[in-house]
Amino acid sequence: MGRPELSEAQMYDVTWIGSQFFVDTAGYYDTYHSKTPRTAWPYDATRDAGLAQVDSGGGYPTCRQWWTDADTGLRTRLLAVVNPDLLTRMANWAGFISRTELDDSVIRAIAAPRQQKMNQGAVYADYGGQIDMTLPNIVTRAAADAGVTVGSLAYFPAMDAVRQALPMVLSLLKMALIICIPLVLMLATYDLKAFVTVSCVFFALYFVEFWFQLARWLDSTILDALYGWGFGVNRPQMNFEPLLGLNNAFGDMLLNFVMATMFLVLPTFWVAALGWVGVRSGGLLQGLSDGTKPTGHAGSKGPGLVSGKLKQH
Repeated sequence: MGRPELSEAQMYDVTWIGSQFFVDTAGYYDTYHSKTPRTAWPYDATRDAGLAQVDSGGGYPTCRQWWTDADTGLRTRLLAVVNPDLLTRMANWAGFISRTELDDSVIRAIAAPRQQKMNQGAVYADYGGQIDMTLPNIVTRAAADAGVTVGSLAYFPAMDAVRQALPMVLSLLKMALIICIPLVLMLATYDLKAFVTVSCVFFALYFVEFWFQLARWLDSTILDALYGWGFGVNRPQMNFEPLLGLNNAFGDMLLNFVMATMFLVLPTFWVAALGWVGVRSGGLLQGLSDGTKPTGHAGSKGPGLVSGKLKQH
């Protein structure tokens, strides 16, 4: 099955387990079956033909049945854990959407992978605070968020200027490297180790631009990758939990800090790693060269010995 053409709304819809597109479109949830028998769905000879019958009588429901069945489907069971009064109040408040859409929004929040204990409902995983946030953790997080907000007013414009200047700096570094290569090799007496190291640094520097482009691509697409295309009003900041939305908004801001530093961290890591490889490889090759010198010296004495013997005779 080829990749379907989806609208922006459908692109958002397919990002969760209860996607209406997967439920209603033939070839998806109506085709795939449970891999193990489920006692909540009795064995069906027509549906489960060719699959093993077990003593428990469990069958192999399709994904559509597993999700939508009125009494045993996962959708129904997830809604059952929500206080009905809460759903009613939310329906009255959110009168601009249907009850089905509201229920799907609630289920989506419950079933989302981000609802694991470690993340506390946020889309960004981090190691800040304790698993169960205590009051000192909350105060610390609030102070940190306030600091990030204030710091961004100066940091983001400064990093934007740095990113504009990076290609100019890179060009000058390439020029300086080309100028320095003859002098470096001469001072190193054309040592093999120095030659390999300079070659690796030269290669690393000329491919730094790739890391700039990678950092820029990540910076331009990472929010789409996290939230899906057309994330407008569907972003995690626009939900029924204001505090959760605020936490994710601060996470977005922190992500911008991280992505800005990637323009410096990625090239630095690349050049340092390749430079280290050059030093190690150069040392290895120099060792091979040094190891063959005694043999070469010994072999070079052979003609002299033969010539001396001939002169004696």
